[in-house]
Amino acid sequence: MQRCLNLAENGLGRVAPNPMVGCVIVKKDVIIGEGFHRSYGEAHAEVNAINSVKNRLDLEEATLYVSLEPCSHHGKTPPCADLILESKIPRVVIAQTDPNPKVAGSGIKKLREAGIEVSVGVLEEKAKELNRRFRTFHEKKRPHIILKWAVTADGYMDSVRPADKKGIFWISSPESKKLVHKWRAEEGAILIGKRTLEVDDPSLDTRDYFGKDPLRVVLVGDKELNPNRRILNDGKPTLIIGKKRGGYDSNYVEFSPPHCEDLAESALEALHERNINSVIIEGGAYTLQHFLETRIWDEARIIQSTRTLGGGLEAPKIPQAHSASYSFGTDNVFLYRNK
Repeated sequence: MQRCLNLAENGLGRVAPNPMVGCVIVKKDVIIGEGFHRSYGEAHAEVNAINSVKNRLDLEEATLYVSLEPCSHHGKTPPCADLILESKIPRVVIAQTDPNPKVAGSGIKKLREAGIEVSVGVLEEKAKELNRRFRTFHEKKRPHIILKWAVTADGYMDSVRPADKKGIFWISSPESKKLVHKWRAEEGAILIGKRTLEVDDPSLDTRDYFGKDPLRVVLVGDKELNPNRRILNDGKPTLIIGKKRGGYDSNYVEFSPPHCEDLAESALEALHERNINSVIIEGGAYTLQHFLETRIWDEARIIQSTRTLGGGLEAPKIPQAHSASYSFGTDNVFLYRNK
């Protein structure tokens, strides 16, 4: 099962909104086939594993290990439970049941009713951790929320600068910038507030790392944006949460009026409606603090540099101890989980 989880992780950033799934097929303690879900809309892990077995007759004496309950409904692909039955595999071991209401035990039920021996719960907690984005989306009906910011060694995230001084104020190292772009490639969306867009004029893409760009989301409210901001003109998908439709509306810049007074809540609803199961929040300080104060967040990732400012815009404060930390180049990275 650990091999299943290792394989599944290869789908990070590629299979969403589907879960990451790995599958291993064993006969007489020897792996005879394996596979994982490689990309959204393509074959599932069980299909790839079964297709990798050279002698299909071996399946009739094999055990199939899979990190998530086999699907039992028609989606982009046919049900994996049906393929397992057709392949006459006698035993299936599953890490966790599927939190998606379309499955939620029905795949297990179908296999057992057909006479297949099914075991559930092997490395279950590890499997749940791997697919925490997928679980949050289905269990909490919103995207999995990751807060991220950079902070100086003395606790500041920006300098005090005059109104006419625009552009990103870099705190972390070039190596950490690549790490952040990797993080972006792993999530479905990236969100900022209006002031961050106006002051920093960021691209919010993955140019320093291979991988897809996340959907850019900006909380605007009742103000209008400067139409010259780069994300409004670069041809990449952007979602504006605001009350006034400005001249930035186009075939790739989408305008969405807020569902309620809370712009953050409206953004989460809009993302859930668009089947996006994760979002990384990158600023600014007010937007990050809002998520912290409302306790609507799941993870926080803070990059602390060695430089100091002696004053400026104070970084948000996390009301709990970090769950893990590590060094990355000259910076330190602190990881938090909302308890």
